[in-house]
Amino acid sequence: MTICDYEGHDYRSKFWGKGREYEDLAERIALRRLLPPRGQRLMEIGAGYGRLADLYNSFQQVILLDPALSMLREAQQILGDAPRFLYVRGDTYNLPLVDAACDTVVMVRVMHHLSDVPRGLAEIARSLTGGGTLVCEYANKRNLKAVARYLVRRQAWSPFSPEPIEFAPLHFDFHPAWMSQRLSEAGLISRRELAVSNFRLAPLKRLVPASALASLDGLVQPTGSRCKLSPSVILRATATAQPQRSLPENPFRCPVCHGARLAEQPQALICDVCGRNWRIDEGIYDFGEH
Repeated sequence: MTICDYEGHDYRSKFWGKGREYEDLAERIALRRLLPPRGQRLMEIGAGYGRLADLYNSFQQVILLDPALSMLREAQQILGDAPRFLYVRGDTYNLPLVDAACDTVVMVRVMHHLSDVPRGLAEIARSLTGGGTLVCEYANKRNLKAVARYLVRRQAWSPFSPEPIEFAPLHFDFHPAWMSQRLSEAGLISRRELAVSNFRLAPLKRLVPASALASLDGLVQPTGSRCKLSPSVILRATATAQPQRSLPENPFRCPVCHGARLAEQPQALICDVCGRNWRIDEGIYDFGEH
């Protein structure tokens, strides 16, 4: 399965350092509304350099997972070596976590890179305890700009058709109804949806300060429960599986044999089932290609 990662890419300055202050602030407003007030273990999938990690202060343990080792190294430099942070290299399609390892999963600006959404959502649902929370963002195919372009015949594909559209390699937009169905099939029931980045227009961002534009976005976000015309949708879903009494102390499993008995040594996790060694690279649990 081909994945999209940002290994060696200066994502922090080249993407987020180029006039996207408004989008960052708008996403933070939405996440504060949707995240549980507290929890035992949160995993962020596609955590990158830890842009959103300051939002997770009420969680006892935070797993920052990303396929790019260089991104996790940057997150380490920013966030430090506090024991509540676990830096993990892995991918969405084969999470190196045991079943029901987390009570909360966050995934922002990752879904649009998934060519197999059902497989990714199934892994997320597996990693969540029953009643656990998924907060995720997806790129909305039926956004206002796409609708307008289609109506004036400046766009060939229909924003109203349910199937995803791949507008660039490993870059997908999704119809809200299609996404809702995929979540349900994975055992994840959407509870609340917010319309985000409603004012993502370059001329507008040049004229209006990012903080003011984000505040206005915050006022409009609740319309996502009724009408989704924004470029992004951020939702909160609940895992429908039966809850367990407590989360496992050791969250990891072998991504090859799926054995849950991993003995931790100073520089590796050793699978007692298949014998594979998974590196601990200067504080990063590396479940990359073996």
